[in-house]
Amino acid sequence: QVQLVESGGGLVQPGGSLRLSCAASRRISGYYMAWFRQAPGQQRELVARISPTGGSTNYADSMKGRFTISRDNAKNTVYLQLNNLKPEDTALYYCTRPAGNDWGQGTQVTVSS
Repeated sequence: QVQLVESGGGLVQPGGSLRLSCAASRRISGYYMAWFRQAPGQQRELVARISPTGGSTNYADSMKGRFTISRDNAKNTVYLQLNNLKPEDTALYYCTRPAGNDWGQGTQVTVSS
């Protein structure tokens, strides 16, 4: 099992940016990693996924071109850059290692003027 701790969330105005981080308790270099989000009253949805080396990434259609997932395996950390944020991006953002069904506690992103 891997413990995952997200950080970097906060309150931002529409059009603003945030960078989320996900720190893992041990090596994650051999695993796909992903970010999900869940808004109040809605199902959890995939935001982005990244391959073990970072060479391949996938995004939900509504987030393509605005969000960027990346990783630093030397630091056991995965990142999610959020740009041009919209009110509908407000949600709790979770980091996950799908292979082990490991999930963090989430970091809140609120987009509001």
